[in-house]
Amino acid sequence: MLGSMRGPIPKSRADTARCVTAYPMYVALVALFWVGGLSVLAFAQQRETFAQFITALWSEASAAGVSRKTFDAAFKGLSPDLTLPDLEHAAQRQPRQTRQAEFSRPPGDYLNEKTLDRLTSTGRDFLKQYARELAEIEHRSGVDRYTVLAIFGRETAFGSYKLPHDAIQVLATQAWVGRRKDLFRKELVLALKMLDDGVPRARMRASWAGAMGLTQFLPSEFYQHARSHAGQGPADLFNSVPDALASAARQLEVKGWVRGEPWGFEVILPKAVDCAYEGPPDTRTVREWVGLGLRPARGHVADNLLNARAYLMSPAGSHGPSFLALENFQVIRRYNTSDLYATFVGSLADRIAGRGGFVAPFERAGAQRTELIRAVQQGLQAKGYAIDKIDGFIGSGTRREVGLYQRANKLRVDCWPSQEVERHLAANSARSNDGAAPRGRRN
Repeated sequence: MLGSMRGPIPKSRADTARCVTAYPMYVALVALFWVGGLSVLAFAQQRETFAQFITALWSEASAAGVSRKTFDAAFKGLSPDLTLPDLEHAAQRQPRQTRQAEFSRPPGDYLNEKTLDRLTSTGRDFLKQYARELAEIEHRSGVDRYTVLAIFGRETAFGSYKLPHDAIQVLATQAWVGRRKDLFRKELVLALKMLDDGVPRARMRASWAGAMGLTQFLPSEFYQHARSHAGQGPADLFNSVPDALASAARQLEVKGWVRGEPWGFEVILPKAVDCAYEGPPDTRTVREWVGLGLRPARGHVADNLLNARAYLMSPAGSHGPSFLALENFQVIRRYNTSDLYATFVGSLADRIAGRGGFVAPFERAGAQRTELIRAVQQGLQAKGYAIDKIDGFIGSGTRREVGLYQRANKLRVDCWPSQEVERHLAANSARSNDGAAPRGRRN
């Protein structure tokens, strides 16, 4: 909701002067809100109404086996929540205030030591409390008990975090005016099927993207991966810790978990290897990385890992620790597609297992600002660097290309899309060859 445009009544000449000085800005803001209001109105006129959207959904829900009674009850009195993030711009009724922490907070804040320490302590309590169940889950799925617990810890802080939204409302809004309508339309139909299969609506509390339960499953994941640990009756991902843990392990197993391998490990880089080596394009064996001078931050490399393939991963560029990421790191990313998320889960698992936390500290790399990241990506892409998608998100590809650009232009290589990098790209945009991608680069 827009706040009132009416300010305080001037009480002095100075106040009056300030009001007069601010008048042009006032007019500009009124014009902005007027245009914004027109754009929302035009958007509503061009698009089917929410009621029309619901009506059109019935045929798909019916084909999926949802009863008319369940369908009508689910949408009775329901209105969309236009405060959610990731909606089409014209549908937004207020400034977008929520963005996934993985893609907004500075890496050192997301991978906060106090948070990790607190979750480690709770995780060890759960490790003792559910020792038998975790041993059975590990034996059956191949996913180690520490990673399973770390997923639980990251998703809902071991059940202490209560998901704030009604799943049906969230999914209906995203399916109607979200940026990924097709995905959410399918999830909405499956959420209706969950209701029809007997899951109480009151239990179906969700994130802004519709994920539910102790380990945050989308409805499609509920039907693909939910498992009753005891093997009797339907899985209860809302109240049963063993069921939630067994289901998380099952999802990781199906996504390709490699039995007996870690997610990765922290490494110390030699001077000859910088953060611009990051990313899947430079995947090689651990033995080859050791040959380049990388060494574990703790202990030594186990012999059985020397032939495993890994890539360098530096979630904060040179402003924090670097890791060799093995296949299980990628598997964790398939649970939630974020380097920071996978690093959090991997590190929390290590800590619960008693293997220790980060050796290198995180420095201040700055918040992840969408428009700044997008501008850097656009500048790099224009110069021929391998930026496949301009999305405003920092991943290993963006960090790598930033590092290569910094290296080619004799800048300090920190692999972070900063304001300095944006300015350098803008200042040299008129020079077609300056800072261009090196020949032979993968594109």
